[in-house]
Amino acid sequence: MTNGTNGIAPETYKPRIADTLINTYLKLFGAIEVSGPKWCGKTWTSLAHARSVTYVDRGSNLQICTADPAYALTGETPHVVDEWQRVPAIWDTVRHAVDEAAGEKGLWLLTGSSTPRKGETSHSGAGRIGLVRMHPMTLQESGDSTGKVSLRRLFEGRFAPVQCPNGIEPLARLACRGGWPDIVEMDADAVRPVIRSYLDSLHDQSIPALGGNPRISRRLCLLLARNLGQSATLTTLAKDVYATDEGQKPSDENEREISKHLDLLARMYLIDEVPGWVPASRSPARMRVKPKRYFADPSLAVSLLGLSPRSLLEDWQTFGLAFENLCMRDLDVYARALPDAGGTRQGTALLVVIPQTAARYGADYTLAPGDRLCLGEGPVLQWEDWPGFVPAAVENAAVVQYVLPMRLHGRLHHVEAGAWWNGSGTGVHSLTR
Repeated sequence: MTNGTNGIAPETYKPRIADTLINTYLKLFGAIEVSGPKWCGKTWTSLAHARSVTYVDRGSNLQICTADPAYALTGETPHVVDEWQRVPAIWDTVRHAVDEAAGEKGLWLLTGSSTPRKGETSHSGAGRIGLVRMHPMTLQESGDSTGKVSLRRLFEGRFAPVQCPNGIEPLARLACRGGWPDIVEMDADAVRPVIRSYLDSLHDQSIPALGGNPRISRRLCLLLARNLGQSATLTTLAKDVYATDEGQKPSDENEREISKHLDLLARMYLIDEVPGWVPASRSPARMRVKPKRYFADPSLAVSLLGLSPRSLLEDWQTFGLAFENLCMRDLDVYARALPDAGGTRQGTALLVVIPQTAARYGADYTLAPGDRLCLGEGPVLQWEDWPGFVPAAVENAAVVQYVLPMRLHGRLHHVEAGAWWNGSGTGVHSLTR
């Protein structure tokens, strides 16, 4: 087995966070599937752990693998089978081969940029094939972040904020450029035609290949970009895609088509559905919380809206949504690298943003680290109640950890106050050390 540092990847390969998980899974499973959107670096990352490769979609390989799926598995192990989903029968062939290998691990790596239709594979591969999800590069992987803020330490209650030294404008450029490995060294303005071409290819080639309608997928993606990070319903999306008259409800058939194309976009890993906040695990509210939808990379949403770094900065609300998408992309990668990292209401990070109109820091008010904030309305206290009032014990208390004035073009734009929200009213002091 390779050590995951060289393999047969090109010399210009940049290590990815997924490398560690792949290396671990190669010791646990007979095969692993590395999935993610096209062009996010799956193949190179898999090659970094491999000794040989079969490209299913090159030359006559597609026809040969269709006739004999076992052909794709031929080669020195660990062996990469790239774009395996083009011949879904390869999945079951790998599964059977793992069973016949009598417990040998790390034999095959399957890479895929979409999932086959239901019924095209007969078994999930559970216990035989480990699953690794990849995204475009995070800021740390592309070298645009110092990596000084640790998600692991955050879960351990040892969070220390770090100021972004370059301000807001570089963040807008990063959201427009995205984390696509082939273009991370390029300027954000220069890559705009590349991102547009990427989307055109998906709509004109990938969507029809999966049985979808390019016209619907284009309009739907534009609507998802306009509703980035929102829980838009099928009815809302169908009404806009099909331009339903005001006051009328879209037909059931239209809503089914929207549902179908959302599924296609998810199967292509173009969008991620992120569950909204969920309460206690046994609460019935878990079944009622609608997911929020983000793109695999913020550059896709920005391109769909036709924005440049400059125009994005002129639309502060849209920039905020694109930045949120960027954060969600990176958090997904970082969280997958953590063992059993789960989110709860207790100890959730809280960010308070005070807009420009009220951002004269130190003039109209003073907010400093150590101050307490309450989620919603705080308690009403009489003067005589103050001596016995303990802010740290208040239900839904938040403790400000840092106050950070943010500037745009040299002028104060807004003030951010970072805090921990303590849902139970306990443990506030330990979270602020």
